[in-house]
Amino acid sequence: MSSPLVECIPNFSEARRPEVVEAIVSAITSAGVIVLDRHSDTDHNRTVVTFIGPPAEVEEAAFQGIRKAAELINLDQHTGSHPRIGATDVVPFVPISGIGMDDCILIARRLGERVGRELNLPIYLYEAAALQPERVNLENIRRGQYEGLKAEIETHPERKPDFGPARLGPAGATVIGARHPLIAFNVYLASDDLTIAKAVAKAVRQSSGGLPSVKALGMLVEGLAQVSMNLTNFRQTSIQAAVEAVRGEAARHGVGIHHCELVGLVPQEALTETAVRYLQLDGFKNEQVLETRLYNLPRTGPAGSNFLDDLAAATPTPGGGSAAAHAGAMGAALVAMVARLTIGKKKYLAVEGQMNEILKQAERLRSDLTEAVDEDAAAFKEVMAAFKLPKDSPGQEKVRLETIEKATLHAAQVPLSVAQKSVKVMALAERAVALGNLNTISDGASAAAMAMAALTSAGFNVRINLAGLTDKTAGDTLLSQLHTLEGKAGKLELSIRKSIQERGGFSLV
Repeated sequence: MSSPLVECIPNFSEARRPEVVEAIVSAITSAGVIVLDRHSDTDHNRTVVTFIGPPAEVEEAAFQGIRKAAELINLDQHTGSHPRIGATDVVPFVPISGIGMDDCILIARRLGERVGRELNLPIYLYEAAALQPERVNLENIRRGQYEGLKAEIETHPERKPDFGPARLGPAGATVIGARHPLIAFNVYLASDDLTIAKAVAKAVRQSSGGLPSVKALGMLVEGLAQVSMNLTNFRQTSIQAAVEAVRGEAARHGVGIHHCELVGLVPQEALTETAVRYLQLDGFKNEQVLETRLYNLPRTGPAGSNFLDDLAAATPTPGGGSAAAHAGAMGAALVAMVARLTIGKKKYLAVEGQMNEILKQAERLRSDLTEAVDEDAAAFKEVMAAFKLPKDSPGQEKVRLETIEKATLHAAQVPLSVAQKSVKVMALAERAVALGNLNTISDGASAAAMAMAALTSAGFNVRINLAGLTDKTAGDTLLSQLHTLEGKAGKLELSIRKSIQERGGFSLV
């Protein structure tokens, strides 16, 4: 299982003051996430930032971005062509890998409660996170924009926020939710007639009877009429279908398309599908894309080729637990090497069946231990996030302590799993040394040494996390399992040394 990754794409009501945008992005990156993209449009006066990371870091980054925007953006002084109700206008969370929509819903709701409580901002939940059916669609919440909401929020019950005060300050309100990937796509018409853009937008958007999963508005941007679209499900309506619909409607008004614009990021599948349709590529397969083939090549090392740089950095993760998994994965790789250099050799035909099985198991363990590199880092980050939970009231402190206990136990279970897999690597190494190609006997011994190092390192991480548990019963069970593994590893090491002396003809003294 891959480490969980969440994408967040907050929209901020500022693009004309670069220093403000930079301050917001800096606040976001301070939480340890990776910013994939930012897009600023001065006519819209809006910036879209796309960042990704583990759930806890992404949630914290979103909070820091919202807080900084509330400090620096005054909606009473804001103008722009794009609808908005807040300094941070909308904050969607999108599940990417190792996490589901339900998890993103919890993130959105938890963040909404925190922002309402700590920053005193009105918060509305939308899309999959909505608590009220009429708030699923963003346009319903944003009706009347900032000015309209400011006039109604205190007197109209239906405009009461889900969290935070029912009043609007200069930072406005923020909409937070969870959704599937969305494509923001703008089509510029070869005209400066805003009425044409509005007519085309009305014709193509779903709410007016147009294309499914298409939201569209007509605007005037950079002196051109623009049809601004959100494709909420590109598998229902593709980019190509949306562009052709706009082209057809614009032609009815005697104008053509000047150019198109992508806002933020787009799934590769959406662009590939568009290219296939335009080029009429029958029988096309994704494997024909060069980058797809390159992406699917085996990785050169756990956590990417920069693992050792990451390990040496002044950051708490990756640390010893990840290094243990890395060492175990290298041990499994060496076992696989011995097996491959034995299979097919005439001299070793009698053990070929056994070596094939050893190879199969070694590759499975290599894959599992490689994934454990990131799993260990993620487990430690969960512990750190638990310690940051609020503790202002007895109820909050109880939840915080329970979360810390659960996260700490998990942080011990991950390296214990690495220890278990490392002993399995040692068992395979024992067989490889005893049966494999004699020319690779030192490689088999090295595999066992790497696995033993992994076990030792993982054991340190199990023990330090168990020391932090309040419930020692659960810890004693894990510690007993670790002792058993260490005893088994000791016996395997003695057996491997014996085989080396018998087959290799060199001393280990």
